[in-house]
Amino acid sequence: MSNLLINENPLLILPSLAEKLGLNEAVLLQQIHFWLKMSRNKKEGRTWIYNTYKDWQKQMPFWSNATIGRTIRSLEEKGLLISGNFNASKMDKTKWYTIDYQKLKELDGSFDDVGMEHRVHQDAESNITDCDMEDDSLLQAIPETTTETTAEKKDIPYAAVVEYLNGKTHSAYRTGSKKTKNLIRARWLEGFTLDEFKKVIDLKTEEWLHDPYWRKFLRPETLFGTRFESYLNQKPSGKQLREEEFNLDD
Repeated sequence: MSNLLINENPLLILPSLAEKLGLNEAVLLQQIHFWLKMSRNKKEGRTWIYNTYKDWQKQMPFWSNATIGRTIRSLEEKGLLISGNFNASKMDKTKWYTIDYQKLKELDGSFDDVGMEHRVHQDAESNITDCDMEDDSLLQAIPETTTETTAEKKDIPYAAVVEYLNGKTHSAYRTGSKKTKNLIRARWLEGFTLDEFKKVIDLKTEEWLHDPYWRKFLRPETLFGTRFESYLNQKPSGKQLREEEFNLDD
């Protein structure tokens, strides 16, 4: 049998939805609807998911980041997609999304959530991101940051990261802190690994631990924030300290 025929979980949409919104918009809106049905992130009376463009691309690898961005903006301009930012860190710009179902119904009085429900039968174990959805990529990114399955919760090494940080910096950060877990999850959903978390901790501990001023920034908010990748790629030594490079908010 050809590998181009369906042997994996398909993306399902209604032709009537694609006709009204456009094919790309229909695919993305249906995917967002699917995750909203599973999400437990309640903010301002609505259910939300969150993802970075990179997170969305993992679910729809046939699209470029530019296509995803254009499609999201199109849905926002149509008033069907509502975006927000409920991230724990002010520096985290991962967007949260929800659907204006009332606006969607106004497109066609006969169009309702019944048709949308078909997509929910798609396997929940497909590429999940958040946006964090409790913690919250996502999806950082695309993401509390994205909804969270039981399997995903088990996969993210929250305790291992925090315990490693405590051991290297002689600290006592709690492994169950929601704020810390949200930061770790956002980076994890961006594709970073446990070894990379440890590398960042090692690099910054070597650089800051014995400096009376800088050692106070050996904390989750700074290490696991939006500059995580920059820290990961810095050279092991010889880097001059500059305040503007860090999130210095206590």
